Amino acid sequence: MSEDNEQYYFNFSFFKVDPKWRWMADLAKEESAKEVENILKNSGIRYRAYSNLGLRDDADFLLWFVGNSLEEIQKAIEKLYKTVFGKYIIPSRTYLSCSRPSIYVKGQGKEHGFITGMEPKKHVIVYPFTKTREWYLLPQEKRQEIMDEHIEVSKKYPQVILNTTYSFGIHDEDFMLAFEVDNVRDFQDLIMDLRETQVSSYVKNDIPMIVCIKKDIVPLISSLG
Repeated sequence: MSEDNEQYYFNFSFFKVDPKWRWMADLAKEESAKEVENILKNSGIRYRAYSNLGLRDDADFLLWFVGNSLEEIQKAIEKLYKTVFGKYIIPSRTYLSCSRPSIYVKGQGKEHGFITGMEPKKHVIVYPFTKTREWYLLPQEKRQEIMDEHIEVSKKYPQVILNTTYSFGIHDEDFMLAFEVDNVRDFQDLIMDLRETQVSSYVKNDIPMIVCIKKDIVPLISSLG
């Protein structure tokens, strides 16, 4: 099956670190970090690691997984928990979604930098949201008109890479967006412009917006104390 037609599952797993981790010997923490790196590299699943340290009070780091099945993602997290480091982490937020072709962007099946293998940018902003019931009651033509306006605004920010996935029926949200950007001010400018479009009036809930900093897994774990 070609990549354009293949379905992918996205998992955004945020974790808090038990304060007891900081009391471990540095050598033991270093060895544990390498163990986690080895486990994830050999799991066969694609993943990226990000830090939330000092940016959130409800999460210290994010592991962003992309797999071909839910079982593949679950197995990778199971292996993580079996490591030494895994004994000291607690899940704080988890989001699940899958890729689907957009009905509003003609000729575009996906916008996923992660799936297409693009080099990750310095930051990702994880952005779950749900639209109101009124949105889905609009005629298709009206929704397309509103989305065309939304898309034109987004085109002003080519430096912001959008990963759009869908949570209908498999999680609590409608959509999961992950915006990749080197300068978070560019994302802020984009959001401020999008607030002035019609589509914003049909958003029921669009919080939290979680800013994350890209880090390799070993330096990430080392930064946690």
